[in-house]
Amino acid sequence: MDLATIIGAVMGFVVVGFIMVHESHGALYLFWNMSAAVLISGGLISALMMSFKMSHVSGLIGITKRCFIYPLPESAQVIERMTEYATLARKEGLLALEEKSKDVKDPFFAKGIMLVVDGYPADSLRQILEVDVEVMKERHVVGKKMMENMAGAAPAFGMVGTLLGLVAMLQNISDPSKIGAGMAVALLATFYGCALANCVFIPLACKLDMRTKEEVLIRQLMIQGILAIQSGDKPQVVRERLKAFLSPAQRKLVTADGPQQGS
Repeated sequence: MDLATIIGAVMGFVVVGFIMVHESHGALYLFWNMSAAVLISGGLISALMMSFKMSHVSGLIGITKRCFIYPLPESAQVIERMTEYATLARKEGLLALEEKSKDVKDPFFAKGIMLVVDGYPADSLRQILEVDVEVMKERHVVGKKMMENMAGAAPAFGMVGTLLGLVAMLQNISDPSKIGAGMAVALLATFYGCALANCVFIPLACKLDMRTKEEVLIRQLMIQGILAIQSGDKPQVVRERLKAFLSPAQRKLVTADGPQQGS
């Protein structure tokens, strides 16, 4: 669970909601307009379906979920697991890792260990795992592009709503009682589009980009560790080599006795 995403989302909506309540003196119905809501929601769906495949659009909920719940192994824990496997491989041979791989929850990590056990040469092993990483990056790029697409489309459809509202208002300019309806669509459509773009879609696109970079870094760490185990490096060498993937503060937490509390 990513607390930063949750706190940021709640804070954004609370701030906007507070201003709405404050400025309307509690009359929140002033900020609701069915025509504007249908225009923005329908426009976003149509833009998505025209820009992406149906399989991508249907996976939007799962993509959004990754911003809030996206379990990744801790780098320090991966380093200690690699060190443990390096120790086992030097003592009992690479075949001893086969049983250990059954306890690995991460499919990428387990696949790498099994490639070592199956005797793949280092070049082939690296190539197979790096292709996996590249394909993963391409899959994640689609999710980010979907969020960016909606971030651009929401204000654009808000502007369409503004123009439609102004047209309706000008057509009824001789009847003051009908001007308000057109003005409501004009202003609220822009409000909905800008609020969604800046409070939802742009932040989620940034979060997805960061998630991808985090996972790529973890995968690269795993590849280096798996190759070091295959080459028979000493456990201490494996640990020190992989600590390069950690920040200076994190490196201090990884000791010869394992990660310290808080790692």
